[in-house]
Amino acid sequence: MQSETVSSKSLIDWGVASRALPGQTVCGDLHLVQPVPFGVLLAVVDGLGHGDEATLAANTAVATLAEHSEETLDALVERCHETLTKTRGVVMTAATLRAADGQLTWLGVGNVEAARIRPGDETHAPAERVLLRSGIVGYRLPELHTSSQFVTPGDLLVFATDGINAGFTKNLPTSDTPQKIADTILERHFKGTDDALVLVVRYLGASHE
Repeated sequence: MQSETVSSKSLIDWGVASRALPGQTVCGDLHLVQPVPFGVLLAVVDGLGHGDEATLAANTAVATLAEHSEETLDALVERCHETLTKTRGVVMTAATLRAADGQLTWLGVGNVEAARIRPGDETHAPAERVLLRSGIVGYRLPELHTSSQFVTPGDLLVFATDGINAGFTKNLPTSDTPQKIADTILERHFKGTDDALVLVVRYLGASHE
């Protein structure tokens, strides 16, 4: 678990919490938070299954994303697909936040959920969720289409793998730190039947110092 602020214009604050399937020593659910010239790249990757092979696939995907982080999201997912053909494959959701104007662009393949939560909307279903397209990166890639919107300072982005129960966005203490929110979601909603990871990102705004 860790929490820090991207140094590039202090665009975001974030926290992550993860847990392996009980009985396993490694977690095949991984994340990436990486500053890029225009803002920040965010990703959550779930290696299929669990154990060492799932972790290998997830690590390969994260390394590919990090190496080519300045490319478009669809190009990044295609690169991951190429590098994962000899692995179990992964499902993943990736997003970029643009520092200049707060534009969020995201793309999901498989079942890594991502939701935008506005401050004060704790008891309502979030208005925006990433559109998830059925497929497996490294095995069967769907037609890729990104979607974009603009976020405002204070908005939360919450990513969760399928080791987290549905409904994880309900009744969140949105005034807490991203790390505490991630810990809370993991504690409340961990299924215990798969690896799990939660990434919580708060957009601070390009002018935040």
